[in-house]
Amino acid sequence: MPQKTTIISKNVKNTRQIAHIFIDTLLKYKNTKALVVALSGELGAGKTFFTQAVANYLGIKKKVNSPTFVIMKKYSIKHDRYKFLFHLDAYRLKNEKELLHLGWDEILNNKEHLIFIEWPENVIKVIPKNSIFVKISHTKEGHRALKIGKTKVV
Repeated sequence: MPQKTTIISKNVKNTRQIAHIFIDTLLKYKNTKALVVALSGELGAGKTFFTQAVANYLGIKKKVNSPTFVIMKKYSIKHDRYKFLFHLDAYRLKNEKELLHLGWDEILNNKEHLIFIEWPENVIKVIPKNSIFVKISHTKEGHRALKIGKTKVV
């Protein structure tokens, strides 16, 4: 995966396609710990929608909603390497300690876990360096710009 790339999505169908290609690419990489995708963007940018598109593509039948109030949701997936998708929202967390109290270290240390975390900037000190960062923003034309990279994208 390139260090940074920007993809423009013109509609929800396009965003779904981008999410599918994105996760297909990520699932090819071998990992020794959980794979973390850190999603940034203003409220309403499309972080949860992107995660929903990935979850749907991975065969999750349950409705995938924002975990803002419960902080974390866990979904079973049928994949040869990954068994669970964790969807976290750090928007309401005050610091990294609150995430650690939810069992963050145990979740991270399991290579069968795929983790999508919204608002990672609120807990950036415990986001692994090998995470994939996705920043979603609105364009002047009303589309979405998805900046994807191995380093924090701004």
